[in-house]
Amino acid sequence: MYPKVYLVYDNCFAIKRWIEPEDWMALIKDLGVFFVEASTDNEMDPLFEPREYMDDWAVRVMDLEKKHGMKVVNFYTGYQTYRTAGFAHPDARIRRKLLEEWHKVLVDIAARIKAGIGFSFFAIPEKILQDPGKYGETKETILSVMSELVAYAWERGRVPISVEQMYAPHQPPWTIQGSKEYLRELCALTGKPSYITIDLGHQIGQRKFIRPSSSKIGELLQRFRKGDWVDNFWLGPQSAYRLFFDAVKSSPAKDDGVIGRIEREMDGYPYLFAKDEDGDTYRWFEELGCYSPIVHMQQTNGITSSHAAFTRENNEKGIIKGDKILRAIAASYQKSAVEGMPPKCGEIYLSFELFAGNADMNHDTLRKLRESVEYWRQFIPKDGMELDRLL
Repeated sequence: MYPKVYLVYDNCFAIKRWIEPEDWMALIKDLGVFFVEASTDNEMDPLFEPREYMDDWAVRVMDLEKKHGMKVVNFYTGYQTYRTAGFAHPDARIRRKLLEEWHKVLVDIAARIKAGIGFSFFAIPEKILQDPGKYGETKETILSVMSELVAYAWERGRVPISVEQMYAPHQPPWTIQGSKEYLRELCALTGKPSYITIDLGHQIGQRKFIRPSSSKIGELLQRFRKGDWVDNFWLGPQSAYRLFFDAVKSSPAKDDGVIGRIEREMDGYPYLFAKDEDGDTYRWFEELGCYSPIVHMQQTNGITSSHAAFTRENNEKGIIKGDKILRAIAASYQKSAVEGMPPKCGEIYLSFELFAGNADMNHDTLRKLRESVEYWRQFIPKDGMELDRLL
């Protein structure tokens, strides 16, 4: 069974410019899109907006949905909360405040307007990353908080919860295998489905964190001894770097033993390393597209995640091709169901997450937004069509 597919605009482009629901709703409709992802940065963050305002916002949105024939299908966090350690914070009081005063409040609003919620809301501090025992404990803490949130969301109206995949070790899930483990573990704890959000530009970092071979470590030792500094070389734990830099000052005759010790040190930190496939956007969709009801759409050159629009110029330089993305998602639906994973999604919301800079001119921004819609309407001419019909 294939999912129904929809084009969606995240109203993050409207931040500080079109902040009232009446404004961004009409503007998005004029762009030719009828489904909305509401960014909490656009005056809808529970840490800043009073509850009374949020309740009024929900009423206004529901009235506007009827007026314009549109639907807010999801909420998503923005930069405000992205800047925190969130559910990975070592202080339980902060985790509890975020759960009770942010997530549960937004769940209540989402249930009221029949929308889902997605977020990136945990970043693991460095001292925890450097301690496998504490890392394991923090992972269990995140899953415990998430299981409470999923249960609450289910009770309030089966509000779907989706966590965004990222691209560096301190922001899990950041690898394909790690994302699968996260989904299985959370489903086992809750007995309820939870999902991930794949972003088209969030595969830019993983290849920086691939574990080096012993020969590569030897090559690096030789270069550093010559006085060359190599940027972005990755050994994982700080303890491996200490061994490495001590070896730089030692005799090359001892390299075999040092390299062996470095490799054994890396063995204790598997969560710090990615595989080559983790840097492949299309591989993510082939493996996990069926578990990503929300897809964040941006054009990318594969080097930066700049949330660029799908303009002709950007598309010529970019690696994202609409038909190829749809085929990759379809490949995930063609795979057999996996025990312990959530049910495959029945709807997929391809959500443009395109930012506007503070100095960008509105007419330029709107042109880029419109051109992005025109590009993707080649592949999704009508919302709600099943994926197999689009191919």
